[in-house]
Amino acid sequence: MAKEALERIIALYAVEEEIRGHAAAERREVRQQRRLPLLHAMKLWLEETLTKLSKKSDTARAVRYALGRWEALLRLCDDGRLEIDNAAERSLRAVVLGRKN
Repeated sequence: MAKEALERIIALYAVEEEIRGHAAAERREVRQQRRLPLLHAMKLWLEETLTKLSKKSDTARAVRYALGRWEALLRLCDDGRLEIDNAAERSLRAVVLGRKN
């Protein structure tokens, strides 16, 4: 399941990588055409996966967290000015990875 989730997330980031630096209107259009279908498929997959998990598992909790914030995630497709992540998150990634290692 984790592999499937990561593959879906990687596909979302791949679209973002292609449109980074383009005009906001163009980014919005590409997101509507390419990202939105990926997100709809991902939501269906998460909902289906949730039914197969123990309600008290950490994975089920993570899936419910993602589904609970779904509307916020969809905003990215409606506004070409937004980034998939921000500079603060990217800079903290190295700290967290170093701490885990």
